[in-house]
Amino acid sequence: MRFDTVKYIYLIGIGGIGMSGLARYFKSLGKSVGGYDKTPSSLTHEMENEGITIHYEDNIALIDKNVMEHSVADTLIIYTPAIPKEHSELNYFIDKKYSIHKRAEVLGWITEGHYTVAVAGTHGKTTTSTLVTHILRSSGNECIAFLGGISKNYHTNILLNKSGNENKVMVVEADEYDRSFLTLNPDIAIITSVDPDHLDIYHDSSHMEESYALFADRIHDDGCLITKEKVQSVIKHKGKTQFYGLNQQADYFAKNINTQNGRYTYDVVTPYGEIKSISLGITGLHNVENSIAAAAVAKMMNVDDDSIRKALGTFAGVERRFDYQILTPQLIFIDDYAHHPEEIKACLGSVKAMYPGKKITAIFQPHLYTRTRDFADGFARSLELADELILLDIYPARELPIDGITSSMLLNRIQLKNKKLCTKAELVDVVASDMPEVLVTMGAGDIDRLIEPLKNALLKKIA
Repeated sequence: MRFDTVKYIYLIGIGGIGMSGLARYFKSLGKSVGGYDKTPSSLTHEMENEGITIHYEDNIALIDKNVMEHSVADTLIIYTPAIPKEHSELNYFIDKKYSIHKRAEVLGWITEGHYTVAVAGTHGKTTTSTLVTHILRSSGNECIAFLGGISKNYHTNILLNKSGNENKVMVVEADEYDRSFLTLNPDIAIITSVDPDHLDIYHDSSHMEESYALFADRIHDDGCLITKEKVQSVIKHKGKTQFYGLNQQADYFAKNINTQNGRYTYDVVTPYGEIKSISLGITGLHNVENSIAAAAVAKMMNVDDDSIRKALGTFAGVERRFDYQILTPQLIFIDDYAHHPEEIKACLGSVKAMYPGKKITAIFQPHLYTRTRDFADGFARSLELADELILLDIYPARELPIDGITSSMLLNRIQLKNKKLCTKAELVDVVASDMPEVLVTMGAGDIDRLIEPLKNALLKKIA
C-alpha cells in the first residue's frame, strides 16, 4: 500500500504498544493521526502531547472531526485484533467502506523496501529487538525501530532515522499473536523461543509451532535465521540458519560468564572471532542469551567488536523488563512484564541467583482467563520459586470470564505456605504494612498502574 495518498490515520486501540508505534510513525511523516483506546495511560498522554487526538469511549460521536473532514479515500483505519468485533466505531468504518487494515498488515507494508531485522519468540523478543537497535544506533548505523516496549536508553517505543532517509535498516518486533508476523519478509530473523502461548488463537502447541515455521520460511532467500538448536528441532527451517545460546556447540555462544558488581561479564565467541570482556548493562542470565542473539545480528551487519562491546555495556534495558524501581540496602523492588510460566521462572530464578538468602515476595496478576486455564500447573510451579506470593485477580483484557477459572483456583494449586489473594485496591497497604526484603511485581495487565503507588509507599517506609 502507498501511504503518500493517505492524509489521515485513525487507530482503534491506539494505546497498545504496537499501535502507538504506528501512530507515532505516521505522525512523523506529517499525517494527521487520531484514535480510540479503552484506557488512558502515560503512553496515550505522551501521544496527546505530541499532537495525536485520542478519546477513551467507544462512541461514534467522539470520533475525531478530522476523520469526517477527509474523504474515505484519504483515510486509513488501523485496528488491533484485540478489539471486539462488536466495537461500534469499527463497525461504523466498515459500514462506511473505509480502508480498514490490521496493525500487522500495515507494519508489513511499512517494512517493504527496507532491510528488515525481525525478532520473534514467545519470550525475549522485546529486549532482544531493543538490544539490536541499541547496538546499531550506538555504532552509527541508522535504523527505524518498532519496539514492543519503552527503551530506557531512548525513552520511546519507536526510533526514526535522524537523517529522514527512509531507505535504511528497519528493526521490528515480530508478534506471533493472531499470526501477525506472517505479514513480514525479513532479511534477518531471530526466533528466541517457541514455547506454547496464545492457545486461544492456536488451540494447541503444534499449530503455534507451524506458524513459527511459516514465519521462518518468509525470510528472504539470501537472508538468515538466528535461533537456538531447540527451536530448529521444532520448526526445521531449511534456509541458512545460525545458532546462538549458552551451549558451546552454537555458532555464537558466551564463555567465561561471571558476575561482577551486579553485572554479568563474559566473552562472546562468534564465527569471526571473540568479542571479549563484555559487561552487560542489564541483569539476568536469560538476557546474556538475548545479547548473544543481538551480537550475532550485529556481526552479520559488519558492526565492529568494540562497538558491540560498548553498546552492550551501556544498554539500559526496557521498561517493565527486570526493571529496578528501588535498589537500596533495605529494599529491592523489581518490576517485570512476565506473564507466562517460563518468563516467571526466568525472572524469579534470576532474582534468587542475585539475592541469595533474601526473602522474595512476588506479586502476580494473571493475564487472560484462557492463559490461566491452559498453563495453571506451569504458573503454580513457577510461582513456587518465591518465598511469599500475593496473587491479584485475573486481568481479562479482551476475554469474558470462564467458569471455574479464577485466581483462587490458581492459588489452590500453588504449594507455598505464605500465599494470599489481594485486590488491587488493597495491595499498596498490604505490601507496605509487611515490609518486604525483595519485592517482584509481574504481569501484563494493568498491574503497571500500581508500580508508582507501591514505590512511593515503600520509599516513605524506608526514608
